[in-house]
Amino acid sequence: MKYFYTFVLFSLTFGLIDAQSQNIDRKALIDSERQAATRSTLDVNVNPNTLNYDLQYVRLDLDMDPTQQFVSGTMTSHFKMLANSNNIYFDLANNMGVSMVKYHGQNLTFQQRSTDEIKINFPAEITAQSIDSLAITYSGVPDASEDAFSASYTSSGDPVLATLSEPFGAKEWWPTKQSMNDKIEKMDIKVTAPAQYTVGSNGKLMSETILGNGKKLTYWQTNYPIPAYLFALGISNYTKLNSTITTTGSSFPFLNYVYPSYANSNTQANLNWTTSCMQTFEDSFGLYPYRNEKYGHMQFNWGGGMEHATMTSLVNFSQDLIAHELAHQWFGDKLTCGAWNDIWLNEGFATMGEYVIYEKLLMTPSGFQNYLASEMDYITSAPDGSVYIPDSDLNFNRIFNGRLSYTKGGYALRMIKWILGDPQFYAALKAYQSNPPFEYNYVKTTDFRNFLTSYTGKDFTEFFNDWIFGEGYPIYQIRWTQNTSTKKLTFRVGQTRSSSKVSFFEMPLPIKVSGSGGQTAYFVLNHTANNQYFTQDVGFDVTSVVFNYENQIVTKGSTVTKDNSLAVNDFNKEKLNVYPNPAKSFIKIAGLEKSTDYEIFSIDGKLIKKGTANPDSEISISTFVKGTYILKFNDQSVKIIKE
Repeated sequence: MKYFYTFVLFSLTFGLIDAQSQNIDRKALIDSERQAATRSTLDVNVNPNTLNYDLQYVRLDLDMDPTQQFVSGTMTSHFKMLANSNNIYFDLANNMGVSMVKYHGQNLTFQQRSTDEIKINFPAEITAQSIDSLAITYSGVPDASEDAFSASYTSSGDPVLATLSEPFGAKEWWPTKQSMNDKIEKMDIKVTAPAQYTVGSNGKLMSETILGNGKKLTYWQTNYPIPAYLFALGISNYTKLNSTITTTGSSFPFLNYVYPSYANSNTQANLNWTTSCMQTFEDSFGLYPYRNEKYGHMQFNWGGGMEHATMTSLVNFSQDLIAHELAHQWFGDKLTCGAWNDIWLNEGFATMGEYVIYEKLLMTPSGFQNYLASEMDYITSAPDGSVYIPDSDLNFNRIFNGRLSYTKGGYALRMIKWILGDPQFYAALKAYQSNPPFEYNYVKTTDFRNFLTSYTGKDFTEFFNDWIFGEGYPIYQIRWTQNTSTKKLTFRVGQTRSSSKVSFFEMPLPIKVSGSGGQTAYFVLNHTANNQYFTQDVGFDVTSVVFNYENQIVTKGSTVTKDNSLAVNDFNKEKLNVYPNPAKSFIKIAGLEKSTDYEIFSIDGKLIKKGTANPDSEISISTFVKGTYILKFNDQSVKIIKE
């Protein structure tokens, strides 16, 4: 993801050991005056004027110099029309001057618009399903409105030209289609620059040709589908540290373009370590997605890293930064969020990738648990906020919110891993990666949720409603006692919530108990209702109970209390059961020993019905609309679903 420096700091909790910084590429410093922060959802995700064609191939012939904030060149595009049309639009900043549009040897008329578009008029209507092409010649000085194009200098005095187009910046420096619904199937990237400089970009290096006029032509080609924001360039006096990555499943070129001052043994050691990181990710996620071309890094001056497909841009070569950006090659590059509302599918997954590397390669077990505790502290440092970004809150600052898009999104995936277990979780991720509709395409939150439900056979609807679309976190009150004769443990689990946006978090709760003789046992309490009772057989005298013993669940302020005052009669509450659930016309509360008052609320807290339930009597819900409701009785809350 994109990371840069201005003047406003997010407050981050640092919990790494061995000099590792927390998710170093997070966008920690945000300029609240950025133009992008005020844009509408329509502008951000989809330009409706570009929906009438599919952009299939792009050739860029560019002339650039890293000492100049300037670009000139020609963008040739091949496209398939999806509807009959007399015109076509491309996204392009209106300060970039278009001098000519060529179409089958003739000049076309065009209009540059204040909405950062160029409208091109065809001489006759182009029919749907036709494949056609045109070339746009343009030049100009990319401004800083999107912070996407920068010519600057390194600390050693070498010039650097680098691009970073995420999220809205591609059109700042080249004519393209930014809508989050169309990947370019193939790109040829040809850059003419002063001969002393090296040009890095996406894909495979096809050639470097000295032109004889003090310039060099560098030609890159990528044949993997790519969104506009992941195309990038780096031009500088780079030192090339090139080699090959070989894993059990792949072997491909590993190209690294670094500043001369970084061409040292420390950088080389971390680059060598990248093979171990790659192997771990291949074991966890599947084969590296771009193995027919390369992987690599090109250094730039932004304050972190950016996962440009096949060639990540980095400010330095720290292992945690390398890991995060490499994880993006699977999550963000191969599978790309289908709207900026779904950015957690990029950044939450890459954060989860960090967790994998910290746990398996970089940290001791105790260090990793300390790190997870710091992540949880960060997530719970505010009581609200959803992982998914609602349209009303969609802006630059919110997209790159470190607490929500990154940390809470990554931890939500860790909680899914807790629910499924490691083998099924990683099998699901590999299947998600290789699912044909998703491969090298766009995915949305509902796509991932539905796939996860279908693949595992577990319904994740409520989990996503609570942890992805919902806000806040649960606080648990766990009381326990033990029958001294039977050794049975009884738990009563209550729950409050930091935000009213979630009525109840249904989660399997991790419990560890220890005995007077050094015994240990582990339990999972399937917590589906407030003040729910559980019994467990242990067979030894329990001296302590620990909840969330490996930080499996996001929570804050939860308590575990031994309470011998729990009444024996209270244990009968564990026999209470609401059924059928889901239900079409009625529900019952089984196990009642006497009449009890009840209330039914809508998911937003509105009282829908109240009354008195007798033992095994029916409660009619036939007039309810389909959806989720909350049934409250006997100090318990149960989610019910009306079909």
